[in-house]
Amino acid sequence: MKDPYLEKIITVAVLFALIVLAFFLLKPILFSIITALILAFIFSPVYNFFLKKTKHKSLSAMVVCILLILLIIIPLIFLTPLFINQAIKVYVSSQQMNFIEPFEKIFPSLFTSEEFSAQIGSAIYSFVTKITNSLVNSLSTLIMNSPIIFLHLFVVFFTFFFVLRDGKSLENYIKSLMPFSKQVEEKLFEYSKGITTSVLYGQIVIGLVQGIIIGAGFLIFKVPNALILTLLAVAAGIFPVIGTAIVWLPVLVYLLIAGNSLSALGILIFGAISSNIDSFLRPFFVSKKVNLHPALILVSMVGGLFVFGILGFILGPLIISYLLIFLEVYRKKDVPGLIIEK
Repeated sequence: MKDPYLEKIITVAVLFALIVLAFFLLKPILFSIITALILAFIFSPVYNFFLKKTKHKSLSAMVVCILLILLIIIPLIFLTPLFINQAIKVYVSSQQMNFIEPFEKIFPSLFTSEEFSAQIGSAIYSFVTKITNSLVNSLSTLIMNSPIIFLHLFVVFFTFFFVLRDGKSLENYIKSLMPFSKQVEEKLFEYSKGITTSVLYGQIVIGLVQGIIIGAGFLIFKVPNALILTLLAVAAGIFPVIGTAIVWLPVLVYLLIAGNSLSALGILIFGAISSNIDSFLRPFFVSKKVNLHPALILVSMVGGLFVFGILGFILGPLIISYLLIFLEVYRKKDVPGLIIEK
């Protein structure tokens, strides 16, 4: 007679071993798969729109895939040479620039001592040099690893297509694996979708829009190295509390010092729009009932950046928020104020 406990132990051991093997198998492309899942969530409203029109899942998913490819490939073709050119200019300028001169003009009383000015200038020079060296090295790495990058992009679009098309089946399969009651499952998925929407649309998409708005101002008023400044503004816009002002305010000061009052006024207008557009866009994307505390988002983004790199901007807040949701489901209590605005 077979021992049922021994069978369970063997089954669990085999399942665990297969999960570990599957993890190591998918580890090289894990971030590509996660990126595809995130993109599928963001573009699901577009897919649903085409699905209503075509009534065909594969065709709708293919149309959205083509749109996404165009959104990525066209900017890459036109912007990559500009970005490389500006990055080289920034690197060369950083080696020749007098970093302390603008501060001496703004705060003359603080920089009366030549020794103090030299120390501050040396510290700023060292910091900027490290950043520009890192930027140039990153560009070199991207060019050298372009075949691998294209392979990752293939995985992203392949996964993106099937997640869009078969998303409902995937959701039902995940629900079937959960050891919770039907009511708890529905509550868990409701909060998870709300939190994911809050992070992806409320922080990432709106931050992207804010960065693009001020970037348009940089281009219109011909601010030097506008593309790099736009990328910095996008990153700053994604972070809660910080915002794009940390990028466009120094540019505004630079233009005023240079005596370019018209451009400074233009940047001020675009900067004000960029910093305040959040108040108008957020209600369209994020439910007031399901949201994350800004401090929690900021801390989890910084932690995610250290652990996962650039993708940590998204993964950090999602991991922390899902953890809180599962903890509250385990406690069988309402989700706390860190997530739900009551």
